[in-house]
Parts: sequence; structure tokens; C-alpha cells
Amino acid sequence: MALPRLRTVALVAGTALLTRRALRRRIARSPLWPMPALPEPVSGHSQRRATAIRRLLITERVPVAEGVVQLRLEGAALPRWQPGAHLDLVLPSGLVRQYSLCGDPDDPGTYTVATRLVEGGRGGSREVHEQLQEGAEIEVRGPRNRFPLVEAEAYVFVAGGIGITPILPMLRSLAARGANWRLLYGGRSRGSMPFLDEIERLGAEGGRVTVVAQDEAGHPDAVAALADIAPGTAVYCCGPEPLMAAVTAALPEGCTLHLERFSATATASSADSAAFEVELHRSGRTVQVAAGQSVLAAVREELPHVSYSCEQGFCGTCQQRVLEGEIDHRDELLTDDERGDSMLICVSRCRGGRLVLDL
Repeated sequence: MALPRLRTVALVAGTALLTRRALRRRIARSPLWPMPALPEPVSGHSQRRATAIRRLLITERVPVAEGVVQLRLEGAALPRWQPGAHLDLVLPSGLVRQYSLCGDPDDPGTYTVATRLVEGGRGGSREVHEQLQEGAEIEVRGPRNRFPLVEAEAYVFVAGGIGITPILPMLRSLAARGANWRLLYGGRSRGSMPFLDEIERLGAEGGRVTVVAQDEAGHPDAVAALADIAPGTAVYCCGPEPLMAAVTAALPEGCTLHLERFSATATASSADSAAFEVELHRSGRTVQVAAGQSVLAAVREELPHVSYSCEQGFCGTCQQRVLEGEIDHRDELLTDDERGDSMLICVSRCRGGRLVLDL
């Protein structure tokens, strides 16, 4: 009885060995089998999205203006950040929202963010205001910076309401080194404008700060604020879309413009768009993107692990490499070079009938 068993074992082992050798020869002849031998995919590997998840403790929650709360988050060995950076907060419901860091970059172990309650929004700000309390833990990703403070001969800042948050650390830095800067800061009322006392102290000498409360003086005049600035001035703006559009239109020649958006523009929409198909090259699948449906939504029906965050075209989390097809870019983030072979699948679409993604 032992001999037949030995023969059976030897036969199975020999068959397995021959199978492995045949498989190696097949892979060597065809590097695209069984999976495409393509470059590393963009999603999850871009330097822009080096976003390890950390759990931080909320050690302070304070109101800093009407409808605005500030959260102090503490943890060990936190990555350093520079003015203009933002943090992803993974809220208890699973929603992910971006908030600018408005604390001190030299304060180790601490991140500070502030958020305004947006009535009629998508729910993120209400969750922050109602559920994030002192003593709770929250998951964060980042920080990342797509609104960095560049070197310039002079600076002009235009902020509207909560748009002051990424600008505040810049003002502190410039004031500390004696740089040439000034700020136009607008809001619905003085009580609704966060960090107003500190900002007025920073600009007390030289009349650097102009505060325009809508209930007292109407809307801030971006044209007047930029009328006499010299070439080489860096102009920074963060706030409501009409304010940013006014600053863009009024920018003098020879000056650089830096914008930070907390919401998408009207072009970042899937509405009134034609249907098309998307081939997922690595996965060997094809999905249909309906008119009015985002590529992200269609792809996640097949690949639910695909990363995403803002779903509005300005955070970059869902960036994917495009192997074939003409892209209809509708984002607020990618550079011209990046737009050549990648897209943000939460808002951008196809100009023809078909795209091939490296997924």
C-alpha cells in the first residue's frame, strides 16, 4: 500500500513542478500576463497624497467667531507643515473634509483647524460642530500644501470669512520677518470674522489691514485693493467664488496670483454631460459612465477601494493616470503637465466616447 501512495505523491509533485516552470516561461514571453506590467499607478502613490492616517486627540474646542469653531488636535511625531497647508479630517460618518491649518507650524505635536457651520451644505461642517468634542479622537490625513507661501518682493492678501484660515499663518510669518504685506479682510459682520483681533494687532503698524464688514460697509473692493501694487507682488486670495473672480479679473500685469478654494466652481460638475465608457486596464473591466454620473461613482461600483475625498475637483485624492482617450478637465488642481496624462475622476470627464484608466 505504501508504494502506490509514494507514486501518487511523486506524480503530484512532478506535475506541480512542471506547471510552475510552464507558468514562468509564459510570464517571461508575455509580461502583460496575467496582469499588465504597467508603471506604478498614480492613486495612493503621488507625492501630493502622502497621506498616512493618524488618530489625534481633540484637546480643545473653542468658538472663534459666530458659527466658527477651532479644534486643537494633538498627537506624537506629527509631520511638520508650512503656511498654506491643509489637513484631511476623516469624520465619524466616514466623510472626509479638508481644513486649513491655522496654528503655529513650530508648535510640535499639535495641529489647529477651524471650520464654519455651513447651513445647507453637504453635512461635513455640521458633523464637526455637533460631534467633535474635547476628549474625542479623530482620524486625519496629511498635511498637504497646494497653497504655499512663495518668496516675493511684496504681498497682498484678500480673504473672505473663513478664507482667512490658510492666510493667518502666512501673516504671522511675514510679520515676524518684517516683510512688506497688506490684507483686505471681508465678512458678513465683525462678529462672524474669525481671528479678527489678532489680525488687527498684526497689522496695527503701517495700516496693513483693511477690514470690511458687509453689514457696515458692503462688499470689499478688490479692484481698489490691487490698483496700486507693484510688479513682482504675490497676490493671495481665499474666500467665496465671487470674491476670487473679482481678484482674478483685477490682477495687475507682472503680479502672481495664488488661489485657495474650499468649494468647486460651476465647471466642476457632471451635470448636462454625455455618457461614455471607461476601460479599467489593470482590472480588465469596462464600466459605463452615465450622463450626469461621475467617473468616480461608476468606477467605485466595480472597484470600491478607489481613493477619493472632496468629490469636487480640488483635493487631488482621486487622481488617476489616463492611458487612452481625450480628457475633459474640470478640476481646480492639476498642473498643465499633469493634465497631459492624468485626471481627477470625481469631476473630469471624456471628450469622446471612451477613456482607458490605469486601474
